[in-house]
Amino acid sequence: MEDVLDRVLPRIGGSETLDRLAALSGSDFTSVMLELARRRAARETPASVLRRYERDRFVRPGQTSALALRRVEDALLGGLPEDVEVVLLAPLIPLGAHSALGPVSQDKVVSTIRASEVAADPTNALALEAAARRARARDTAARLAHVRLAAVQRVVRAQQLPDAPGFFAHFGLFAMVTAGRDTGSLGFERSALAGQLRIAIRGVARAMVAGEAVGMSEAGGAMRSGGAGEGIRAEVQIALTPLSERGERIATAVTAGLGAEGGAEIVTDRERQAGRGYYRDLCFKVNVRAGGRPREIGDGGFTDWTARLTANAKERLLICGLSTDRLAGPQAG
Repeated sequence: MEDVLDRVLPRIGGSETLDRLAALSGSDFTSVMLELARRRAARETPASVLRRYERDRFVRPGQTSALALRRVEDALLGGLPEDVEVVLLAPLIPLGAHSALGPVSQDKVVSTIRASEVAADPTNALALEAAARRARARDTAARLAHVRLAAVQRVVRAQQLPDAPGFFAHFGLFAMVTAGRDTGSLGFERSALAGQLRIAIRGVARAMVAGEAVGMSEAGGAMRSGGAGEGIRAEVQIALTPLSERGERIATAVTAGLGAEGGAEIVTDRERQAGRGYYRDLCFKVNVRAGGRPREIGDGGFTDWTARLTANAKERLLICGLSTDRLAGPQAG
């Protein structure tokens, strides 16, 4: 990026031009950018649009089976408890929503010219919605009640990716957030984590059956008469990574409870480095064993997003995202 700016800026008046544009009001900046977009679009022809469509990774269709993806989404959403509200998210969120909440470079999201950006992670939008609802809570019962939201969304990320199967600029995510107030003794943390992990364990098992069943049907494979995907079983693994002494206590309590229920292998991964600085106290991965090796399906953990959004240090938030593309097919990213 710096090399490009060093080459381009001298041709348009230097860095002072950027400073003047950045200092414009939101509406004035949008007006200027709209005029620039209009002029650039006026130079395009049907042939040039087709050429761009064929080579631009941001606009090419996904390679996951649409039918398998829909079945996976239905399996995940259909298994949600009644107190989890499914939100129909907009494809855009406010400008800076990713970089202001987490340590994410603005270069890794697709920014628009209307003070917004294309969704790169549905947990950010769900966190905004949860924070707005928490801020409106007035009576004691509402302040103590948990806000549990979920969504499925196609997202776009702009970082450079390997030119290899399984890596795409856009992909589907199923996301959950649980927001609430600190009630002491890690009560919120234990309850929220156990609740989300139960949903993830059961949902991933159901979604793997749905996705693989569609894959067998599309490939012309034999299906048992007892139902699509009968006999297919996913081995789910939850890898907990405590990031603090509080996280150690949360992990111990939740591992004991979930371990007794069965349904998944619960392990502790203290070697994990990814997510440190992004999550607080504890993070986790949701894996599926394929050929004996764990294959990552999702990721989650505690953040301080709602505490910062509401300027209330007592607010707590747990987020989780699962890749619907990976659940729908072995080649998906």
